[in-house]
Amino acid sequence: MPYSFEWAVKDEPSYNDYSHKQASDGKVVTGSYRVALPDGRTQIVTYRADENGYVADVKYEGEAKYEEYKPAYKTAYTTESSYSTEAAYVTEAAYTKPAYSESTYSKPAYTEPAYSKPAYTEPAYSKPAYTEPAYSKPAYTEPAYAEPTYSKPAYTEPAYAKPAYTEPAYAKPAYTEPAYAKPAYPESNYPSKPAY
Repeated sequence: MPYSFEWAVKDEPSYNDYSHKQASDGKVVTGSYRVALPDGRTQIVTYRADENGYVADVKYEGEAKYEEYKPAYKTAYTTESSYSTEAAYVTEAAYTKPAYSESTYSKPAYTEPAYSKPAYTEPAYSKPAYTEPAYSKPAYTEPAYAEPTYSKPAYTEPAYAKPAYTEPAYAKPAYTEPAYAKPAYPESNYPSKPAY
């Protein structure tokens, strides 16, 4: 999202002199800042940051100034005559070995701390007073029931006319007994019981 800001501080008694400004269009950020250096110069940095990276241009205004060093005290030099050309060596006989005695280690006396169990007091507990809730039975009213009244429908026999039926007249067919001759066939001469 595009944005921009700028601020500056300049306080000569405290030698504070710096500022910063920056702007962006949502893709590229550009800006610059300046600050007063301890050597009296002012550093100015102009920069640009985009998808390719950050590039800064640094410049300086003014000339660096350094105060002359002045020591707070005068160095005391030793004259050449105070030095001895011969070194003084310490002989082995003049060296005394320090007396070393093995230290005796005594275990420190440990005293068990006096511990007293705290007195425990049972908390006073009172049972809450329970009051039976007042319950009243709801008044029940028998619903008024009315027997439904109904009337028997009047049935009327439908009037219909009996159809006139005429008995059909038909003649009884005349039946003649057929005349046929009894066939003549010879009497069998086979014995009634076969001989085995």
